[in-house]
Amino acid sequence: MELRGVKRALRRLVLGKKLGAYVEGLAPGGALAAVASTEPGGGFRVDATEPVFSPDERRLVDGFADLYYRRWQQGGHTITLSWLGYQTLKCPLDLWIYQELITELRPDWIVECGTRFGGSALYLACLCELLGHGQVVTIDTDQSLQPIRPVHPRIRYLAGSSTDPSIVARVTALVADRPASASGQTLVILDSAHDRDHVLAELRAYSPLVPPGGYLVVEDSNVNGHPTNPGHGPGPWEAIDAFLAETDRFAPDRTRERFLLTMNPRGYLRRKT
Repeated sequence: MELRGVKRALRRLVLGKKLGAYVEGLAPGGALAAVASTEPGGGFRVDATEPVFSPDERRLVDGFADLYYRRWQQGGHTITLSWLGYQTLKCPLDLWIYQELITELRPDWIVECGTRFGGSALYLACLCELLGHGQVVTIDTDQSLQPIRPVHPRIRYLAGSSTDPSIVARVTALVADRPASASGQTLVILDSAHDRDHVLAELRAYSPLVPPGGYLVVEDSNVNGHPTNPGHGPGPWEAIDAFLAETDRFAPDRTRERFLLTMNPRGYLRRKT
């Protein structure tokens, strides 16, 4: 039953595993509008070069990022989002970057550590549905929210800690069992506990699943003064520092921060080819 709204939203977009020829309701009065391509996703990619900030620009960007996050801490709703009626806590600009990454990579699996309300898992699954490829496995210790989490054929929920060896083993086995049409790509998103040691353990556990050219995203690296919430204590940013000191296989892709506002500064880690 939870899929009813999703199906209504996608039924005119998805035909088999490709985009349909028409989309209903885009024009006033419900007129039909043509879709440019019958293939799921085009070939446009954003140029990876970005201009360098001046010191004043950097202060301005950091100041707004701090304000944006503090507003949420003070009871605002800057990162409280609804995707098809399911809650998620994200910056919408980061969600757009996820859409670009998934379109570029066509991952067979998206591994999400930290489910919370399930809205982000549904968002990722909907993108996979539109592209006709990919599944989401999402992990969380808190099962009290399971009754309100969305149900979708491309989402698989795992109960437990993302750093529990048995959970890591189950995820590794899922990722290894790829279909014949596999792209070979896995996208990993870390958004569970945000203390340094936990995130570092996740980085060590899940980085082997990411092939060359793929991404491992560390969320909420903005806390502990980077540039917001200075009293948080060592968190994702410091875990990134420790991880990159251990390996040269990954590097932050700062071009994924081109919208100037992100909850994941230095968190878009790309596996080197």
